[in-house]
Amino acid sequence: MSMEAPLVDLKAQYNELRDELDKVVLDVLSSGMYTPAGNVKALEEEIANLCGTNYGIATNSGTDALKIGLQAIGIEPGDEVITTPFTFVATVEAILQNGGKPVFVDIDPKTFNMDPAKLEAAVTERTKVILPIHIFGQMADMEAIMEVAGERGISVLEDAAQAIGGTRNGLPCGSWGVAAALSFFPTKNLGAAGDAGMILTNDEKIAYDCRSLRVHGMAQEPYLYEHVGHTSRLDEIQGAILRVKLRRLEDWNERRRAHAAIYDEAFIDSAICAPFASDETTKHPYHQYTIRHARRDDFMKHLRSKKVGCAIYYPVPLHVQPVYSFLGYVEGDFPETEAACREVLSLPVQAHLTEDQVRYAAECALSFN
Repeated sequence: MSMEAPLVDLKAQYNELRDELDKVVLDVLSSGMYTPAGNVKALEEEIANLCGTNYGIATNSGTDALKIGLQAIGIEPGDEVITTPFTFVATVEAILQNGGKPVFVDIDPKTFNMDPAKLEAAVTERTKVILPIHIFGQMADMEAIMEVAGERGISVLEDAAQAIGGTRNGLPCGSWGVAAALSFFPTKNLGAAGDAGMILTNDEKIAYDCRSLRVHGMAQEPYLYEHVGHTSRLDEIQGAILRVKLRRLEDWNERRRAHAAIYDEAFIDSAICAPFASDETTKHPYHQYTIRHARRDDFMKHLRSKKVGCAIYYPVPLHVQPVYSFLGYVEGDFPETEAACREVLSLPVQAHLTEDQVRYAAECALSFN
């Protein structure tokens, strides 16, 4: 019997929850309440509670969560925001669309996250925000980042789009900075049936401003506007779907961790460089299981020939993307990021794989020569 190991299997996820999902969607349709109502409000409270924050503000995408979060913090034209070039483009889009200037620092080659040792040198009098990314679910070194930010009076906005369910030293992602952004894109650990996102914060004013900004900048009184805002409401159907899936999130993350452990053991003493092994201080939700390989492209072709799903996140660093050439960076500025973009490959780790499928993927990986 042939075997395969898909990178993503949203149909399997739907089949696991079919009865519950169908019911809540039909309940919303029959209610006639399609814009934010009871399900969205409850989802905001439930996710804020999971992430240890006072407020959750649902948006229609993770990108808007970043954009509105930065706007609520008070980014103004010319303000600098420090982040890394090894990330999805939304991180930098959100900075630029607020009139800010992205300032890049290189990554730690072990974790793919912002290297705190390089952070302080990037700070200037124009630095307004530090924006660390918990890439692939691996939380950044938030203690070191918060120390630099605290000494300089700089705000921290966590890009936690890939990290829901992750913790570091007992503190959840999203609870470290003044605000954080989550994404519920369908392939995330907690995924909607379309785009969705959320801003997390403990700051009452930021929460208020985010709620206003997501609905055209409207104040509490209808048709009175305080900000130049957006249309970024999360609809009730997505809220209902996410609430069903949220009840499974920890179980699904535990399955991902179990799959990662199979790979970790299999790749010992091999040419495959496994992801940084989370120690007892970190609980990794493994949005991706991302390895490094010196012959990455040939390795990827081999895996795909064996029907093992895999993907490159991300093949071209942001500092050399043509659209961002005006920032003035050139190839060679961030060698660790550039090396990662040449070597990284994500293997199947999603929760709806069987143990046999994961072991098959590991065997196929080890058979490459």
